[in-house]
Amino acid sequence: MRGPAIRLPPRLALSALARGPSCILGSGAATRKDWQARSRRGYSDFYMQPLPDSDLEESSPWTIRNRSEPTRHIACKKLARYLVRDLLEHQNPSRQIIVECKPGPGILTGALLKAGARVVAFESEKSFIPHLESLRRNVDGELQVVHCDFFKMDPRYQEVVRPHLSSQAIFQNLGIKAVPWPAGVPIKVFGILPHKYERRILWKLLFDLYSCVSIYRYGRVELNVFVSEKEFQKLIATPKRPDLYQVLSVLWQVACEIKFLHMEPWSSFSVHTENGHLEKSKHGESLNLPKQNLYLLRMTPRRTLFTENLSPLNYDIFFHLVKHCFGKRNAPIIRHLRSLSTVDPINILRQIRKNPGDTAARMYPQDFKRLFEAIEQSEDSVFKWIYDYCPEDMEI
Repeated sequence: MRGPAIRLPPRLALSALARGPSCILGSGAATRKDWQARSRRGYSDFYMQPLPDSDLEESSPWTIRNRSEPTRHIACKKLARYLVRDLLEHQNPSRQIIVECKPGPGILTGALLKAGARVVAFESEKSFIPHLESLRRNVDGELQVVHCDFFKMDPRYQEVVRPHLSSQAIFQNLGIKAVPWPAGVPIKVFGILPHKYERRILWKLLFDLYSCVSIYRYGRVELNVFVSEKEFQKLIATPKRPDLYQVLSVLWQVACEIKFLHMEPWSSFSVHTENGHLEKSKHGESLNLPKQNLYLLRMTPRRTLFTENLSPLNYDIFFHLVKHCFGKRNAPIIRHLRSLSTVDPINILRQIRKNPGDTAARMYPQDFKRLFEAIEQSEDSVFKWIYDYCPEDMEI
């Protein structure tokens, strides 16, 4: 089910549009059968190119059953001090809500509390809970401990979400309220993405962000996350790095201002097993996790992400447009437009100042947004999008 657009700018109060069960991509879209029945301009030979299997990873069910890998935690007090500086940014710490994911032994938690911050610690491992709750004593800050895995909250593949996995229920109990999207950052999240599920978590967060559900019901929630070098390079990639540039790069860069803060060696983190025990080899090294550097990124949703033509009501079409174009990234963009839309592609490309021969691999993230918005605001046709029904088109 599509989540409501909570507290969005007034310009997003769009008129009600028909969205029947057969209209997977939303209003202004038509199935091939519908379009062929209406087409009188020679579009009947258009067809949607199937997306390659390698690009459908994000469409697979996002479930993490049993934790099969150890988890990393902050082990270096010097790193903790740097993180406090990055998270608080010389602002009044008591007015900020810092959500810490899997704090473990609580080294960063303690440093944040000493600085006077308000911390909400999401910890799924019971063995860490008593120690975290004990940190509340003799500190200037405020700490609330939630026994929950932050990265498992609000699963998208379950119709009924258990209360302890519902961000709405948890945040309501914590007294956290939503703020308008144009307002400042209401919550800062810090976490180390689990290595095994890193990519799936990034995709789930993308869907949540664009649809304004889960943590993004509360406004422009800022992510401060450690990611692997592989995902770091993909997230910041542009057409200058065609070997790394992909759908994930476009959607995250359109949605957020991404700032690289610093790189940290694996030795700055401790590794604990699922029962909370420190995992060490004979040489004091982690046994199971790869020994690679982690990269800290700040991902702040753009105040101007949503417009009259890109909103939580039609973001799924935007996702499909980008995924389709990267299905054959070296094909001229005009060929993709003829397969995707009934709108005159030459006119659309002229509006965004792109040549018909340009390819998806040469278009920057904001070019895709301008392309989508130009088609959405076009008055050339009632039905602006063409698609063939397939399960991959359905929203998670």
